Amino acid sequence: MPYPSAVLRRGAAVAVALGTLTVPPVVAAPAPAPAAFAAPSPVPSPSGSQDVRAMTPAVARQLDAAVQHVMREADVPGVTVGVWTPGQRDYVRSFGVANKATGQTMSPDLYMRIGGETKTFTVTAVLQLVDQGKVGLDDPIGKYLDGVPGGDRITLRELAGMRSGLFNYSEDADFSKALTSDPQRSFTPRQLLGYAFRHPAMFPPGEKFSYSNTNLILLGLLVEKESGQRLGDYLEQHVLEPAGMSRTLFPTGNEFPAPHAQGYTNQTATGKVEETAGWNPSWGWAAGAMISDLDDLHTWARTVATGVFPDGRTMVGPAVQKQRLTTPSTGIQGAGYGLGIFDVQGWIGHNGSLPGYESLTVHLPSAGTTVVVLLNSDIGYKGDIEPSTLFGEAVTRIISPAHVFDLPAPASATR
Repeated sequence: MPYPSAVLRRGAAVAVALGTLTVPPVVAAPAPAPAAFAAPSPVPSPSGSQDVRAMTPAVARQLDAAVQHVMREADVPGVTVGVWTPGQRDYVRSFGVANKATGQTMSPDLYMRIGGETKTFTVTAVLQLVDQGKVGLDDPIGKYLDGVPGGDRITLRELAGMRSGLFNYSEDADFSKALTSDPQRSFTPRQLLGYAFRHPAMFPPGEKFSYSNTNLILLGLLVEKESGQRLGDYLEQHVLEPAGMSRTLFPTGNEFPAPHAQGYTNQTATGKVEETAGWNPSWGWAAGAMISDLDDLHTWARTVATGVFPDGRTMVGPAVQKQRLTTPSTGIQGAGYGLGIFDVQGWIGHNGSLPGYESLTVHLPSAGTTVVVLLNSDIGYKGDIEPSTLFGEAVTRIISPAHVFDLPAPASATR
């Protein structure tokens, strides 16, 4: 690649396990993610579950200390963390700054780019079309879209489950050069597929799990073709409005509502840290372009995990939702991936990462607990560990010692 080795380094194993939206990595040997603090003994939860500790003032102080420890270790400018369990006190805290130049403090009301969490919305749209009988999960994508290599054999289920074998366009060197040389450039979905389709398939469809943003671009185009609506319009009408998520949007360009945090990345042409709030996320489109905030993601965590809108209406039918939550192994211990959603040690949800921003939105059904993490940096800890994963691990070690959100990054993972 035509960049210094320090540029575009990412934790490949984490990207594979969580489906993060990343620019192609130049991977150094991964360092183990540190356990921020030892987990205290579990305390029965007022919610009736033994899986989550009661949110006492002492536990909240432990969370404060753990989050700030990760911030210092990973050099994260600002982070917001929310923890909610029925029958317990909420934990919502922001630390650090949203903008290093102005000193604006981080706060829970800020809009943030959520990267790969967009996948949960796009796949929801597909599953709604399945419920309506407009498409079938085991239909080949070639039934709906022309020009897909092997499209007569790759099913919608394999696309949504990251088992298509299609090359990930965001790992193409020419794509990386185009993005980093002009971060405000607008990409079309077909242009993104062009970067992917110049590469041969990595393996036969269904053979194994391999994260690829290409899958979601195809599913986004499928939604548009079969619904007759632009993807963002479909999501607004059929997902966001019914969920009451008024602060979540699918941008058409680099628009970013105020107030928002400034983002910081070293995934640049020079390897130097740059501000990214004005970057155009069209390169992520159905795989990673969306914007949201803490409260809306709190709502979404339970909604996507249950398939039911907050008012009790069905978002995705029970039979299809059951298939969504069937999470075959990713090859990483404790981590499974279903249809646009993962399960890590019992935590159901997704994360997101794109230049300058990371997020994590997960739900623990056994306790009804939700954790949301939003931060304004995607710069890897020691070069390759996702900071959002560090926060997730630190928080869950304290609140759910039997369900720790831990994702190892084996040295053999060098995609």
